[in-house]
Amino acid sequence: MRARERSRVGKGAPPAFRRGRSVTRFSQLYALLLCTFALLPLAGKAQELPPRAIRIIVPSPPGAAGDISARLIGQKLSESLRQPVVVENQAGASGAIGMSMLRRAAPDGTTVGVVIALAQTIDRIQNKKASFDIVKDFTPITAIANNPAGLVVNSRLTAASLSAFVDLVRKRPREISYASGGIGTAHHLYGQILNRTAGIEMLYVPYKGVAPAVNDVLGGHVPAAIVSLATALPHIQSGQLRLLTVFDTKRYAKLPNVPTIAEEMPGFVPGRTWIGLLGPPDLPAATTARLHDEVVRILNSAEVQRVLGDNGLETIANTPSEFAVMIEEDARIWDAAAASAGLLGQ
Repeated sequence: MRARERSRVGKGAPPAFRRGRSVTRFSQLYALLLCTFALLPLAGKAQELPPRAIRIIVPSPPGAAGDISARLIGQKLSESLRQPVVVENQAGASGAIGMSMLRRAAPDGTTVGVVIALAQTIDRIQNKKASFDIVKDFTPITAIANNPAGLVVNSRLTAASLSAFVDLVRKRPREISYASGGIGTAHHLYGQILNRTAGIEMLYVPYKGVAPAVNDVLGGHVPAAIVSLATALPHIQSGQLRLLTVFDTKRYAKLPNVPTIAEEMPGFVPGRTWIGLLGPPDLPAATTARLHDEVVRILNSAEVQRVLGDNGLETIANTPSEFAVMIEEDARIWDAAAASAGLLGQ
């Protein structure tokens, strides 16, 4: 009897019994799959970002736009990831020291760097041999913000527009000078391209930083300067400085009545002056995506956009592939500008 019962259970069990057993097994399998898929995101995150401090390398001294951006992003990133984020200012050798540290860092997501558009051009101008290749030696994560520059003059100077300023310089060649934050900077190159395009001869006066250059224009020691609008904006708004043009392809949102150099001088092709986030070479795609998503979410928040805007910066927040195109295009434009100004071998 028991043998026959066992035979009925194994082969000829009633349909309802077999369905019940199949449902039970299906439920167990389904529960197992749910647990597996639930654990996958946690495993992925652990692999992408090791649970230790993240450092953001800034290859310039504190206080500049890149440093401001790094500290703002670092604070928010620490809150969202729940792990420490440390900003390291690694200035020296025109940025080459910090860039070289980033290039040598482990590609595990715990080291990234905030850089400027013409980091490679400045390196090639200031150092006898190129220290890095910004296109090939790093992993693009996202462009952070646009940091446009402008030509400002002391409000006591009679020139009220770019055309009036160009006429003044043309009548007094090598008598009207302009300041910037150093040889090989974007602001220096803008002035040299303006000289060539307009057929004028402004005298260049280099300073060790944007702040001292602006201070000397305010004091009347030099009549004009090409500087970041993030630095000059408060003095423009107070009336101490007059903005004559913006070195960009679009107008500056905070001063929309001031025309761009592209509008006033069609032959002038301005390179972009962005701030961006790079990783070391060979950063895995999953890690790059994770960092990109976190940083872009931070950049798109109302608070961060307000703070960046108050500092004269315009948020970009693009994809790694879009940023890679920007890097390649602008490296070529800035190298060509430096070569045409006689600062770089062809």
